[in-house]
Amino acid sequence: MELKRNFIWGLLLILCPVFCFSQENKKDGIEIYGQIVTDAGYNFNSIDPDWFDVMRPSKLPSYKNEYGPDGNIFFSVRQTKFGIKSNTQTPLGELKTQFDFDFIGFGPDAGQTTLHVINAYGQLGKIGVGQTASPFMDLEVCPVTLDYWGPLSRVFYLNIQLRYVAIEKPHEKLIVALEKPGGTADGGDYTNSIELQHVKPVLRFPNLTAQYRQGGDWGYVQIAGLLKSIKWKDTDTATYNLSGGTTGWGFNVGSVLNASKKIKFKLQGEYGKAIENYIADVTPDIGLKTGNDLQPFQGTALPVFAFFTFAEIKWNTKLQSSVGYSMETIKNSDLQSAHAFKKGQYGLFNLRYYPVTNLMAGIEYQYGRRDNFSDGFHSNGNKIQLQVKINFSYKTAKEQ
Repeated sequence: MELKRNFIWGLLLILCPVFCFSQENKKDGIEIYGQIVTDAGYNFNSIDPDWFDVMRPSKLPSYKNEYGPDGNIFFSVRQTKFGIKSNTQTPLGELKTQFDFDFIGFGPDAGQTTLHVINAYGQLGKIGVGQTASPFMDLEVCPVTLDYWGPLSRVFYLNIQLRYVAIEKPHEKLIVALEKPGGTADGGDYTNSIELQHVKPVLRFPNLTAQYRQGGDWGYVQIAGLLKSIKWKDTDTATYNLSGGTTGWGFNVGSVLNASKKIKFKLQGEYGKAIENYIADVTPDIGLKTGNDLQPFQGTALPVFAFFTFAEIKWNTKLQSSVGYSMETIKNSDLQSAHAFKKGQYGLFNLRYYPVTNLMAGIEYQYGRRDNFSDGFHSNGNKIQLQVKINFSYKTAKEQ
């Protein structure tokens, strides 16, 4: 609590001088923005309690009664968000910053309502640094959902990076970045073996990502690529030397198509190896496969194919909907556990009502399905979610 209190006070101290400065120089600007979100819903089937208010097929039960009985109501304010943007004119170009956070707990805070930094990013001219959306992803192609997570297959990764924005036009964009490396691994039935306890990750090179977008009044098409190095070293080679490494790579193609004034299609598909940590419903990048006498088991990059297709519909000036389907499938390695995640499916339909500016009330049905690697087990998730969202924004005046 003391850390969070200090964080808030520090934020206010930052706001004060920036806010005053922007008032003095009207060529510069600042925006304070956010949303207050209240969710309520009902999980007809059980799901990992750390993810009670989202639909993640990988977090559905991997065996019968893993998470207890079906049927649980939930309430949440974890999608509430607060942020600050600024822009300042300098001799080297425009300086843009963005800092925002929500309250969705991750990692050791999973399941908690706690501070979660989304963007902590600054860009001067064509050079950007900090944490923001990876160039391998596309925020605009993500459909409008009440579910925080959205389609399980969407590429979604906020990473710390150094990026170069080579082209930034209304209908064309080219970005290249060096990003913080990392990955996830599945030791299968050998996870707790003594041999694997001495295997440590070695990340000597940054991830390389890039995106190119071309569009017009009809919409746009975006192509993105990812290349990363993942290595591991066995620090105890008395019995076996389990050191190794692999190269992760992938492609992501997405498009937004304006079919009419009332209908918009959003499509995305990706394929690669060891890129799972860049996909929304994260599964392992590395699995174990059968080795040889010197290495009885070896790490290997897991191939993944995923896609989604959604339609967004404007019924009238106040009522809108999203409807669509998403799928992700993993080519598992032979030494992964029989109950390892192999395939996930996701679908939803929502109705969103906008009675006045900055206010939305909606209802959404969500479906998820998980299929295991080799034991024949699968589980389903069905959820109804209600949401009320209030947006707010304040911008300082700018010189016209």
